[in-house]
Amino acid sequence: MENQEMHPHRLTRRDWMKRTAAIGAASTLSSQTASAKLPAVGHANNRLLLAIDDQSFPYRKNVGLYLSKPTVRPEAVLKPSPFKSGAVDDMAAHFYGTVLHDGGKFRMWYYACYWGQNPDWPPRMKQQVSKPNLLPLFQGPLCYAESDDGIEWTKPNLGQVLFKGSRANNALALPHTVVSGAIVIKDDEEPDPARRYKMTYQFFPNFSEPLIEEYGRLPSVALAVSPDGLKWTVIGIPFRNQFVEPSSFLKHDGKYVIHYQAAGNLGGYYAEGGTPSGRTGVARVTTDFANWPDVLSETFALAEPEDRSRRGLSGDYDQVHLGVGAAGFGNVCVGLYGLWHNAEFEKSFGKISCDFGLLVSNDGVKFREPVKGYRFLRRDDSLVTPVPGHDFNTILCQANGILNVGDETCIYHGRWRNADGKSEDDNLKYYSGEVALATIPRDRWGAFGLDPDAQSGSITSAPMELPASGGKILLNADGTRSIRVELLDENFQPLPDFSGTNAGVTDADGGLDCPIRWPKNFTSLQGRSVRVKVELTQAGDPQPRLYAVSVRAG
Repeated sequence: MENQEMHPHRLTRRDWMKRTAAIGAASTLSSQTASAKLPAVGHANNRLLLAIDDQSFPYRKNVGLYLSKPTVRPEAVLKPSPFKSGAVDDMAAHFYGTVLHDGGKFRMWYYACYWGQNPDWPPRMKQQVSKPNLLPLFQGPLCYAESDDGIEWTKPNLGQVLFKGSRANNALALPHTVVSGAIVIKDDEEPDPARRYKMTYQFFPNFSEPLIEEYGRLPSVALAVSPDGLKWTVIGIPFRNQFVEPSSFLKHDGKYVIHYQAAGNLGGYYAEGGTPSGRTGVARVTTDFANWPDVLSETFALAEPEDRSRRGLSGDYDQVHLGVGAAGFGNVCVGLYGLWHNAEFEKSFGKISCDFGLLVSNDGVKFREPVKGYRFLRRDDSLVTPVPGHDFNTILCQANGILNVGDETCIYHGRWRNADGKSEDDNLKYYSGEVALATIPRDRWGAFGLDPDAQSGSITSAPMELPASGGKILLNADGTRSIRVELLDENFQPLPDFSGTNAGVTDADGGLDCPIRWPKNFTSLQGRSVRVKVELTQAGDPQPRLYAVSVRAG
């Protein structure tokens, strides 16, 4: 849902964004240079070098990048409850949310939309939806679901929220009524078990009458902690009266990062020359979850029109919807952004659609496209459940939905049916959202392959230290009989014991974890910086394809 109050009595996010502006400050965090030594991030003895990461693999000869296409389940894995059934999610089950694989179980947090007022809100929560003449579509509450296989999901009765006469629902008790963005992490490094799970979610105080001073007047984020991911305690509102609409929340290299979108002049961000911007990815960063410095960083942006008069929230050009939806994998983060095909809000909102672009980062803040403009997942490949007789556009939505489970990378995402209605008499009743699943083989976002007509080629990494215990190198690759691995020093000179006739090879015929066999172990290289050079040779089918190199201790 796009942000609230373009229509003064409609509880939708997009309406709000057109009419309200927030003031903030921008701070740019530096990114790493491709030739710099790879930093020790996460588990220092383990490292994942992805083919899509041009800082881990900055050098190549006669090879190119071949990006993958995910496999999409046509059917949604989680749908809203039947329309007007009185359930908390009888309008939408939006994946502005999270999936974790936790304790052998898949766990999901999402936000719901429902039809018709809930008469059972306690007084303070009822105050937050007290403006007159509200339409019957309401946003919130946050909800929980779980699954044994990640495909068939149940909505357990949590008994926390009295909703339309019953507590038999899966809603989470929180102090805010109008909410979205259930963005959750499990923080295994947290010493206090009561704060093991951490959540940022968006709340909307602007429908309160009168306004509640401690909540402010602009949609922003609240911070919450939990021992189990079910019973939550709100511990703060770090950016009161500043617009923050979260797309993802992660912990990377000791930093907590809230990714979100700025737009127009919302979120304290302007385009070049002080003009309003289109939707743009920004982030807030801290090392202490309870305390956040009041600065932001641009994370990923698409080009603004050179003609400044065309810029802004309703500008007819592609924009970055929601910001970055990312996950960390030790030393590298992979994310998606919404490639939002914009149109003028008031007249043409129903024409808007959204695809996914692919992103990668080494610091969890600054993201870049492996291939500029590449649509990793098109909306036509993950269509929302249709309505007979209508042709509504699909808007794909990203959040905390990327995770590795076994031999697969799961990509949970939202499908929002863009039924641009304004009352029960038109298309509003067709508005909906559902949760979908796409997959790729683990870490196979893209691969290096030989250029056309090339007989051989190579990829060389940035310098790094190998594990002190010696460790091992594994390839995520196909056609591995045509691949060999050498180690070089920082100056690109081959190390005699690990190059030439002593180069590493694998006995595997391809796969996700193909171990490299060496004549010697790595103990002689302790404390030295080395580069990994992977050589590909044309030897017929299967063609050599390198998706990733893993360096692991032990």
